[in-house]
Amino acid sequence: MRIKKVINNNILCVVDDKGGEMIVSGKGLGFKRKIGERVDPALFEKTYHMEGKAEQRRLRELCEQIPPEHLRLTQELIEYMKTQISTPLNESLLITLADHISFAIKRKRESVEFTNPLEGAVMSYYPTEYHLGQHCLRAIREETHLDLNPSEASFIALHIVNAELNTSMSVMVDITKLIEGTLAVVEYFYQRSFDRESLDFNRFVVHLRYFAQRLFQAAPKPAEEYDPEFQDMIIRSCGQHYKCARCIGEYIRNAYQKEVSGEELVYLTIHLKRINLAKT
Repeated sequence: MRIKKVINNNILCVVDDKGGEMIVSGKGLGFKRKIGERVDPALFEKTYHMEGKAEQRRLRELCEQIPPEHLRLTQELIEYMKTQISTPLNESLLITLADHISFAIKRKRESVEFTNPLEGAVMSYYPTEYHLGQHCLRAIREETHLDLNPSEASFIALHIVNAELNTSMSVMVDITKLIEGTLAVVEYFYQRSFDRESLDFNRFVVHLRYFAQRLFQAAPKPAEEYDPEFQDMIIRSCGQHYKCARCIGEYIRNAYQKEVSGEELVYLTIHLKRINLAKT
């Protein structure tokens, strides 16, 4: 391995013989090292590599700004997450989550704390990711002896969902707000509340999550493609649920200036029927 940049006494940016770049760390690894010098991979304690060039550059820049132990801890947390959820996580999670955790630790030490206004929504709509966020807080406490604000679990959860959906954090916030607004429309329409602990609720939220992603990112439509006759049959046989779906479409048009396609309305109707919120 050849040294591309000495980041600090413990971290190097190196390239292999094929030009592949990675960040490597080890105690004293960068001490008195020079650019272009060869270094033995046997000395590496940790390696960090991004497939995308832009992400690799961001990782290199991040390593110059945060303590190496925060990057290491984040990588360990992500490895644990991968054992708990089956959805692939975007590789940029290492960068965004390490940056967030490091900043949260810095803020805690300076007695500056934030709360997440979407915390309640995150707990309801992304329970698996929220519990992983709580796990992260426990790990951070064990590592740093700092008790971060419990609200940080919901911030971390949003980073995880963001990595699952391959979207930006701003879009992730919009998705969460859209889910919240849509559920309010549905509960008002049927004049009953969801059981937030039920399987039906979880199924519907998962559908809304991907529905919102398609809406905000112009992502591919659902795999199911319904022919006109089938769509007409659904509209006739599930009239009340289709009416609710149209109310959702109107809410989205007014709140986000986006149109919900006829196919998406039918897809929503099927899910509204499935969760059995109404008797007709």
